[in-house]
Amino acid sequence: MSVPYAKLPAWAEYGLIPLVNLAVAFLISGLVVLIVGESPLQAAYHMVNGAFGRGEYIGFTLYYTTTFIFTGLAVAVAFHCGLFNIGGEGQAYIGGIGVTLACLAFDHTLPWYLLFPIAIAGAAFFGALWALIPGWLQAKRGSHIVITTIMFNFIAASLMNYLLNKVFKPLGSMSLETRTFEAGGQLPKLDWLMNIFGLSVGTAPFNISFLLALVAAFGVWVLIWRTKLGYEMRTMGHSPAAARYAGIKESRIIIITMMISGGLAGMMALNPIMGEQFRMQLDFVQGAGFVGIAVALMGRSHPAGIIPAALLFGMLYQGGAEISFEMPSISRDMIVIIQGLVILFAGALEHMFRPAITRIILGLSPKTRDVAATKGA
Repeated sequence: MSVPYAKLPAWAEYGLIPLVNLAVAFLISGLVVLIVGESPLQAAYHMVNGAFGRGEYIGFTLYYTTTFIFTGLAVAVAFHCGLFNIGGEGQAYIGGIGVTLACLAFDHTLPWYLLFPIAIAGAAFFGALWALIPGWLQAKRGSHIVITTIMFNFIAASLMNYLLNKVFKPLGSMSLETRTFEAGGQLPKLDWLMNIFGLSVGTAPFNISFLLALVAAFGVWVLIWRTKLGYEMRTMGHSPAAARYAGIKESRIIIITMMISGGLAGMMALNPIMGEQFRMQLDFVQGAGFVGIAVALMGRSHPAGIIPAALLFGMLYQGGAEISFEMPSISRDMIVIIQGLVILFAGALEHMFRPAITRIILGLSPKTRDVAATKGA
């Protein structure tokens, strides 16, 4: 095995390499800020302060984190089976339909703690159903999962537009949104959790779906590393030929994996629909499905890495808004550039520094590496 992809200790694989990539991303971001005539240190201060400076800011950061945990887990589950589910955006849209149907049907009659499990089931079911079709096409017809899931994102967005305009929109309303849910369709805030630390959540929509996201992360860990199904998924991801030789049914694993992935993406809709807006609006996903790809990559597809990666992107979203407010010369587009750099180094260029880090850790110079490779051959 060549050194750039040699097996590294867990602390280097899951800690050092992502941190190096992140540091380089922020260093280049600082140069971008410097080019526009602002202080990178001041921008960093406003970002950190805007994300964690007050209880309300922390609440907003954790609200975004909740969304990204769900979409990151969705992408990670598919990764373990060797599938690139890029359709989290569309699956979240369709999952929102399940949440909305549950709330519109029962928000008058059920309290939130009885309606919430129904909404969870609706979100997961509709998201899984939407992912089932690309999964079936991949398993039975050989259609590439990336192409089909991208196309299904557009179909889901168009379907959402139609349903809000023709089905869910109240009579006489000009806005593409449902009616506001009654109390049964509104999730309580986690103000009690913030109060433990002497903080106030304020107007932040930090709600109980955050706890559900943590439970989902633990459930994914159990599924992938402690169950037979998870073993079959990882085997399929490492070597489809070995999986077939072992008697694992390829089409069954692909379809089940995509449905689990779609269900997790669909559950993301609980956070904005029941936790913030208390109704379904047209653009409630706001790109979270695509951010989930970067979260899964940075978190190395492990729940223990996905949670801090989601927190990082929650900080970028909330802290970025504070930067654009405190430093008007840094526009919202500049914040998107910073986020893009993090995604670039965490995703597309994640192995850029691996060869150098591997040589340092394993103590191999290029000459020694060649000798080791010759002996290994």
